[in-house]
This record gives sequence, C-alpha cells and structure tokens, in this order.
Amino acid sequence: MTSDVSLDLFEKHANLNFVNKDLLRLALTHSSYANISKKDEFSNERLEFFGDAVLKLIISEYLYFKYPKESEGYLSKLRSKYVSDKLLSLLADEINLGNYLLLSFGEEKSGGAKRLSNLANAFEALLGAFYLDQGLDVVRRFLLDLIKKVETLDLFKKLQDYKSDLQEYLQHKKLALPEYRLLDQIGPDHDRQFVTEVSVVLNGESITEKATGTTKKDSEQVAACKLLAKLHNF
Repeated sequence: MTSDVSLDLFEKHANLNFVNKDLLRLALTHSSYANISKKDEFSNERLEFFGDAVLKLIISEYLYFKYPKESEGYLSKLRSKYVSDKLLSLLADEINLGNYLLLSFGEEKSGGAKRLSNLANAFEALLGAFYLDQGLDVVRRFLLDLIKKVETLDLFKKLQDYKSDLQEYLQHKKLALPEYRLLDQIGPDHDRQFVTEVSVVLNGESITEKATGTTKKDSEQVAACKLLAKLHNF
C-alpha cells in the first residue's frame, strides 16, 4: 500500500499520529521496493539502525525499574528476549504492520509481508521514525503499551523458557535447583490436564507454586513462571 489513505489507515489502527508522513512511509519501505522504485526511494534500513538503539534504551529502562533487585547479567538476558525478532514480530502483528509494508512484487509474492525478519526490522524502523517525529516520551508510551499487551498473550509466554530462567536465577543466588512434581492428571485422554508443583528452598523455607497445562511440559513452564514472579518479590 502506497497512498496517503493507506498511511492514515495504518496510523489509525496502530494508534500513531505522525506529523511528517514521509518518515512513516520511509519506515515502511523495504529494500526490495526501494531497489526497483523509479522515484529514487530509500529503504528503511537506516531507520532500523536508529530504531534498534531506541528500542534497547526503552526496554533497558523498563526492565531496570520492573526488576529493581536483579543483577546486570540477569537483566541483559531478559532484555535479549524483549528485543528478539520473535518478540518484535509479535509487536508488529499487533498493529498489522505487515499489511502496510512497501515490498517488491517478488518479495510480497514470496511471503515477505509475514516474514519474521521483515516485520522485526520494520518495527525497529517505525520506532526510529516515531522518535524523530515525536520524541522519546511519546515513543516510550507507544512501545510499552504494546509490550504490556503482548505480555498477556499465550504466544509471548511460549517464547519464554521459564524453567531455564528459574534455574539461572537460582544458580545466580547460589540456591539449590528447583524440584518439579506431577501432582495430578485430570480429564479424559483427548483432553488431559496436568497439574505440576515446583518448589525451591529459600532461607530454610519451602516456596512452592502450582500450575495446570495441556502437557506436563507446559504445566512445568507455567509453574516456573509463577514461582519466578513470587521470588522476585522476596
């Protein structure tokens, strides 16, 4: 989509309000489109470079205040997940970014509008463009509103390996590794639910959490996630 009407539709859907529409168009311009354009168009690659820095700044600030007791190493590992292509593609999907990318015919025909790398790169470019147009405070609100929305999705939770995160957390704190115990299996074979308990010992006290999942592995992951959240509050 190339018209001003299309840009307006995207802004409305994504809750954006660009003053400089040329910046928005540039953020949506893939290199394949720029290479074949007869209008000497530039691609979004420079904005992607700039937006990557904006993204890391905002996410670093978000995690720094969200986890005030955690070490630099733990925060760095967590940040790497928040700036990964998989997470950025989820954010892009939330605002239907792929539907508005400017792609060459060949790139579009080969599925470029849904390609994870294209979505992630364009989302970074969008952040860079929005920063140049509106400033840091506006971009921060836009990004964190999306982040907090995506954090509630099952797809986001599946991106996280909470069992590994819990193990790394406990090793960092020099605590014993967690123990997982299958408590129950509920329902018929075609709709089985698994109930798992995970426990750790902290200051001589056993800290536990329970979770239910459609597989034993899923129930362990959710239990680990819940226990991590509880430990962060100690």
